[in-house]
Amino acid sequence: MAAGRWAPGLWRACNWLMAAFFALAAVVQVNDPDAEVWVMVYMIPAVLTLLVGLNPLVTGNFIWKSVSAIHIFFCITWAVGLAYYLLLHTQQNIIHEEEGRELFGLVIITAWMSLCHSSSKKPVGGRIQLAIAVVIALFPLLSWVYIYANKEMRSSWPTHCKTGHELNEGARRAKRTSTSWKGKSDRIKEFGTENNREY
Repeated sequence: MAAGRWAPGLWRACNWLMAAFFALAAVVQVNDPDAEVWVMVYMIPAVLTLLVGLNPLVTGNFIWKSVSAIHIFFCITWAVGLAYYLLLHTQQNIIHEEEGRELFGLVIITAWMSLCHSSSKKPVGGRIQLAIAVVIALFPLLSWVYIYANKEMRSSWPTHCKTGHELNEGARRAKRTSTSWKGKSDRIKEFGTENNREY
């Protein structure tokens, strides 16, 4: 059963939201050791998804379909490799592992691009497709809220996974700790000097 009049607007909105997510995900990769690779991994779906948001009929274009199909295959292959690695080496929640977060990113890309790719026959989609689109579009947002709220989890991340704000906070804490220890050291030296004078 076809969706109502709101369907085209909802489908476009979901694509704009996902395009923004992919673009933001690409931006935060700049500190990653493999920045060039991950920026491309996220920017390609960002551009493809933005095009769908501007014109849903673009999913029927040969170039769009070819690029998206190649990228989906690439992401699936990489995701399988990461999943196998995590299966062998991970002892805790995979979201705590950098490879686990990379796997989630690849899964989101694959799921969304597959949904867009399948919409070429029906650009707006039916109710089920739109429901899936809303769920996938909200998942990255909810995941980032969870990760941002979980400071303990973020504290164990490597430096390149942290934001500038977190790095500045860490530097300020380290500076306060250093100042505190310096103050204690000075007091100990003064105490020792006074004792030597008494003797």
